[in-house]
Amino acid sequence: MTGRRGRAWRTGLALGLVLSGLAGGAFAARLEVSVTGLSGELEANVLALLAIYQERNDDDLTAGRIEALHRRAPEQIEEALAPFGLYRVQVEDQLTPPTTAGAPWVATYRVDPGPAIRIETLNYELTGAGTDDPEIPKDFPLKVGQTLRHEAYEKAKGDLRYALTKGGYLDYRLERHQVLIDPEAYVALVDLAVDTGPRYYYGEVRFTQDLLDERFLQRYVPFEAGDVYDSDQLLRLQSRLLGSEYYDRVEIVPLRGAGPDPETVPIEVVAHRNKANKYRIGLGFATDVGARMSLEWQRRYIGRFGHKLSTEISLAQYLQQASADYKIPVGDPMRDFVSIQPSYEAYDTDTRQGELLRIQTAYSSVTERGWRRTIGVDFRHEDYELDEGERDQVLELIPNVSWAKTVTDDPIYTTRGHRVRATVLGSFEGLVSPTSYLSATAQLKWIRTVAEDYRVIARSSLGLTLADSLDDLPASRRFFAGGDSSVRGWSLDALGPTDPDTGETVGGRYLAVGSLELERRIRGPWSAALFTDFGNAFDPDYEQEWAQSAGLGVRWKSPIGQVRADVAFALTKDNDDGGLPPARLH
Repeated sequence: MTGRRGRAWRTGLALGLVLSGLAGGAFAARLEVSVTGLSGELEANVLALLAIYQERNDDDLTAGRIEALHRRAPEQIEEALAPFGLYRVQVEDQLTPPTTAGAPWVATYRVDPGPAIRIETLNYELTGAGTDDPEIPKDFPLKVGQTLRHEAYEKAKGDLRYALTKGGYLDYRLERHQVLIDPEAYVALVDLAVDTGPRYYYGEVRFTQDLLDERFLQRYVPFEAGDVYDSDQLLRLQSRLLGSEYYDRVEIVPLRGAGPDPETVPIEVVAHRNKANKYRIGLGFATDVGARMSLEWQRRYIGRFGHKLSTEISLAQYLQQASADYKIPVGDPMRDFVSIQPSYEAYDTDTRQGELLRIQTAYSSVTERGWRRTIGVDFRHEDYELDEGERDQVLELIPNVSWAKTVTDDPIYTTRGHRVRATVLGSFEGLVSPTSYLSATAQLKWIRTVAEDYRVIARSSLGLTLADSLDDLPASRRFFAGGDSSVRGWSLDALGPTDPDTGETVGGRYLAVGSLELERRIRGPWSAALFTDFGNAFDPDYEQEWAQSAGLGVRWKSPIGQVRADVAFALTKDNDDGGLPPARLH
């Protein structure tokens, strides 16, 4: 009988422990944490390092865990404030258990940070070959009497290390670098001794690869033998070679000890050739040209001097294009090149139809101020029809020059930046061309982010052509307006001077188009926009009115660029039915 009672008692105890454990897991302890006496970065750093605060919402928090975290809290608060030069921190802590069922534990910490310690002594010694180098700091940035902040000390030390590395002192040593605290006098001692060691210089650069002529590759090297050794320039060399797309892997190997003297460092570049061919297929839709498909082939390298070839075929409902671009690097091969570009284009819009065959030869380079300048000559044959009249043909030789510059923080989705492009071209009667004219165009796009979630986008297109008559200009040299990137609310090239007899758009010698847009991010990659477009193409021989539209749109920020859908209301279009102005989807 006694044995049975003993077994029953042990069974009941085990069951009670199991139920107690289940209850503890189901009803985790609640915790509230309060820290007072601090603000700003002091408070932020304390809360970031205070474990009891970071774990206050954990689902598995128990009474034992809360008490353990509370015991560690004063020490953690002192450690969090030490980097700010606060070494006389006083903490009053209190932990209050729950007074009723379901009530939380309450942990409070009243912090008196005390005075900040100040630097009483600063020893900074500089020895070695860099003592006379003006680029190496002769004085440590911290000063006697300043508050000791470890972040400022570490930054100053990091800046010194960077200056030494950039100055070619590869063997520098920080012989002493310490901060000593006197707790009784409550002062700090900063002690730093630097031996720069010898200064190193670049030796010759040699390439290990089997693709291009080494004389051509030397043009990618951004430094010369004898320049001060700077590891940043080696990274730039690697980036330039990878950016050329000739190679898919580039290794830079400094050969210390292999030069004619100990301070000269030859450089070996080991480059592995990229795949020769690159293909791309694209599918899309735009209101201006309809459904479209594009095929592109690029030959990354031709011959031993880095020539390149790219070809593209684009087939759309209203526009078909085929083009090639043969590039010959010259000067700085990353920036300068000569290009030969044959192309064919067949267009069929509401206002004009025709074919254009073109061969352009141009020299393109980047100026010191970052403008891409392209000087070329354009040989063109155009067969076109306007105003449902007879077809006409023209053969032209057109010298041209253009300048372009893009400044952006992100080429895929710009939040701050602008793009400018200006072109001047013309033809001369008797020099292949049947007429003379001079034309200038300019395009500007400007983007700024305001109030974090808003983007303001402004764009403008201006054009001016000096010619005796509009009839002297082929269809591709006349200005039209309307379309996705012009005045929305009208179809592509639907705006411009119109023939008074047929009412058909014939284009003009002048262009003035602008747009203002306000975009707001809604959620994730989605945003909405309000916009107004205005302007037109004009000609002094025809009467033409200002056109304006307004509308709203939806934007999706895709990984390869923004996809837009707009509804534009043509405010100045005739509306015989009354009600809302005519609308068009873009």
